[in-house]
Amino acid sequence: MSYLLETDRLTKRYGSKNALDGVSIHVGEGDIYGLVGRNGAGKTTLMKIVSGLSDATSGEYKLFGKNKNALGNMVLEKGLLIEDPGIYPSFSGYENLRIKCIAHGINDKKEPMRLLEMVGLENAGKKAVKKYSFGMRQRLGIALAFVGDPKLLILDEPINGFDPEGIRDIREMILEKKKNGTTFVISSHILGELSKIATKYGFINEGRLVEESTTEELLEKCKSKVELLTDNAPASTAVLEDLGIRDYKVFDGGRIEIYEAFDRAGDITNALAARRIATLGIRKKYDTLEDYYINLMGGRREN
Repeated sequence: MSYLLETDRLTKRYGSKNALDGVSIHVGEGDIYGLVGRNGAGKTTLMKIVSGLSDATSGEYKLFGKNKNALGNMVLEKGLLIEDPGIYPSFSGYENLRIKCIAHGINDKKEPMRLLEMVGLENAGKKAVKKYSFGMRQRLGIALAFVGDPKLLILDEPINGFDPEGIRDIREMILEKKKNGTTFVISSHILGELSKIATKYGFINEGRLVEESTTEELLEKCKSKVELLTDNAPASTAVLEDLGIRDYKVFDGGRIEIYEAFDRAGDITNALAARRIATLGIRKKYDTLEDYYINLMGGRREN
């Protein structure tokens, strides 16, 4: 399968520390790829490398099926918002966008205003950017990233500093762009918000890619279940089958996860007892995406 963005064992080393350690991600055309991880996990480092803002110590990446040194004009097909956007603070929002448009060969003087309207800054377009609030600067940074309607947008914490209404606006804007075939790589610490738009996830911890999952795969892992532990897992599955329970999995250590019959815990334990199988533990569990993420990253950190 070909990917719009693909990395192959990307590593970034600072002295003896690996900020990235052999990371391989796969972003398909039209994906909204969510990069998830704690602060300092390596998300921004990865985004800088695939954006051409930093070099990897080792490993490779491809954009649009091309090696980074063979992109040519395709380099203009990616838009970026990473850390502080490149803004001229003494210039107005309109002037900043006009400069970026000219750099992309866009001479239509109406285009900067269209972009300002898109991010809700139409009434602040003439104001010097140094007078913008943090949220307004973020909106302008997103508008700058959208100049030229790039095929790939790489956005690092794009909703930082936004109120709920602003978050909704940006979410709707991203989903609208996706309908037109735009691909996104987005990092965010607001996991609940990212889950409303992401089609695929890469979970990064301490510089390593821990897991890469589609939204469908992740929802499957997070669904409600009954966890059952007995002293005889093979015989227990035969009991479940006799009860008409088919949707289950057996894991190492004899733990069984049951994905149906949530109200039949009593029936299960009674049937096991009738076969002289001891129930060592049974409980209903409702995993959220946040629960799954915390467990994947090794549990909560102490403050």
